[in-house]
Amino acid sequence: MNQSIHRDPALFYWILFPISIVMILTGILRHYATVLLATTPKKLSQPAIREQRSLIRGINLRSNSHQISPAAFNSRKSYLISSYKDGAFLKDPDTRGKPAGNPMSDPAAMEGMMGMMKGNMMMMVPQTVIMGWINAFFAGFVITANQMAQQMSQMNPGAAGANIFQPGQDPDKLFKSEAENLEVVEHWYILTGIEERMLEGM
Repeated sequence: MNQSIHRDPALFYWILFPISIVMILTGILRHYATVLLATTPKKLSQPAIREQRSLIRGINLRSNSHQISPAAFNSRKSYLISSYKDGAFLKDPDTRGKPAGNPMSDPAAMEGMMGMMKGNMMMMVPQTVIMGWINAFFAGFVITANQMAQQMSQMNPGAAGANIFQPGQDPDKLFKSEAENLEVVEHWYILTGIEERMLEGM
């Protein structure tokens, strides 16, 4: 026996339209609240910038290795692996091999963690309020509520200006890990055999 689902013609005006308006207004308020609560990022020293960008350079080399020739890749790979293992890019080489300090005692780390907490709160509070409002007034519309939960979970932009080195992480271990990743990369060149491939496609 077939069952038909009857939809109320006023569903759009009484359910979907109010929810859409509330989502838009909440997003606007959250944006401006995040801007007001955001702390001005401190200017990093030149060694700290070099340390961060050197690790990103290795990641970019792995991700885009197919766009450079084998000779260019091997030269960059050898240089980065050697530098990573030797600690050439560390901003403070004297602390190499020593246990990481307590991030709670570092003002910069504390400021970064507070910024992350503010960002998480600005995501959790509006989401909790909206979902509670939906459950209170529109408890019968389960599909709509589930779709709203999925959309709200995808709206978190993440902490702005997050540092690649999180508090408590050892940069030397990150460099050594990236060196191991580079060592196992199987390089292929996108232009290898390009002449034959073009002739076959003609």
